[in-house]
Amino acid sequence: MNNGRRSRFLISVTCFGLAFLYIPMILLVVYSFNYSKLVPVWGGFSTRWYGVLFRSEAVGEAVLLSLKIAVVNACFATLLGTLAGLALVRFGRFKGRTLFSGMITAPLVMPEVITGLSLLLLFITLKDVIGWPDNRGFTTITIAHITFSMAYVAVIIQSRLTGMAQDLEEAAQDLGAKPFRVLIDITLPLLAPGMIAGWLLAFTLSLDDLIIASFVSGPGAVTLPMLIYSRVRLGLRPDINALATIIIVVVAIGVLLAGWILLRQQKQRALELKMSSEEE
Repeated sequence: MNNGRRSRFLISVTCFGLAFLYIPMILLVVYSFNYSKLVPVWGGFSTRWYGVLFRSEAVGEAVLLSLKIAVVNACFATLLGTLAGLALVRFGRFKGRTLFSGMITAPLVMPEVITGLSLLLLFITLKDVIGWPDNRGFTTITIAHITFSMAYVAVIIQSRLTGMAQDLEEAAQDLGAKPFRVLIDITLPLLAPGMIAGWLLAFTLSLDDLIIASFVSGPGAVTLPMLIYSRVRLGLRPDINALATIIIVVVAIGVLLAGWILLRQQKQRALELKMSSEEE
């Protein structure tokens, strides 16, 4: 009886949490097809605000800039985060490991305001000393995003490596494979699901960032979150609902695609292990 009550309570809490999270998103999607200029007032079904959105040059430039930053950031953050995770797990104890680990995890707990302000001061100092960067925009925002995104990737890679057996790597080394060849042929393929997850997380964090980008951006460099925030401050607009709906759809497709890829890889690995056990 107690187990039944506990199960109903957990189900009720879960349903309430999911409803609290997703009902506002559903309402946002519904009102993106509202004909009325007043967001809370339903004026009939219409796609007029999607047309307004696609004709907006400011939105197009902000979306393009945010996507460029997010892709470059995700690639570099995945590369650097993977190397950092490998160093922390596979290289054992080395001089300065504690300091290195602390520097990697610091962006995870550092307030974004402090991170953005410190990077802004860094870029201003560099410009005074060496004359770079000439202006703050794509480059400075991308560097700032890499500094905190790689920390998340490093944590994912660390957890993946910690739970991954080294039997295949040791067997390859026993058969005469060089460490670099073992890394390319064995370790990285096994890390692929974690690297994909890290890439997607870094991409999402970059696309979603507002505070740090606001500090390190300059005139003419407006990312999508900065544009949305500036418009929402002046009042809710139906074209913002349309833009948010498109973002929700794109993110949902990306999550489903990544989940399908990871599931396919897991099934392939399970099949390979089964075939190898049968051969033995």
